[in-house]
Amino acid sequence: MTDTTDISHIRNLLTQVQDPEVPVLTIADLGILRNVEFVDGVYEIQITPTFTGCPAMKAIEENISEVLVANGIQNYKVRMVMSPAWTTDWISELGREKLRKYGIAPPSQSTEEHLKAILTGKNKSVACPFCGSVNTRLTSAFGSTACKALHYCDHCRQPFEEFKCH
Repeated sequence: MTDTTDISHIRNLLTQVQDPEVPVLTIADLGILRNVEFVDGVYEIQITPTFTGCPAMKAIEENISEVLVANGIQNYKVRMVMSPAWTTDWISELGREKLRKYGIAPPSQSTEEHLKAILTGKNKSVACPFCGSVNTRLTSAFGSTACKALHYCDHCRQPFEEFKCH
């Protein structure tokens, strides 16, 4: 049997695991680290992909394993949890600030607001992570990864990516 100190220690170790596609973020910042439990003598690490079929999940599992093994933890398994589906609402405030400083606009609205905007056709403007202007425009719904879109700021004339809301 284990106590909450062990689980807290493991959770703390896992906050070191970076997202391979946006290395300024950790899996905790993104909210894809769902839970750590001790079940039948094994630490179960539960993670959720940002998108079904996200290619980064295999690398994230490997990085989790590296951190745990490097810290002497052998009795673990990583389990993919698909429900409830991940939402950008799970990105921490620290994660949103890290995205801005990295030059990626964080999601501009909550998932609920985004769904309403889709139904009404009234999308919220995306603020430029470089100058803060909302005088921006979408140039492509597809960025360097499935979770990002490309924008252009007409104020500072910088292209930038936005972490898409969903």
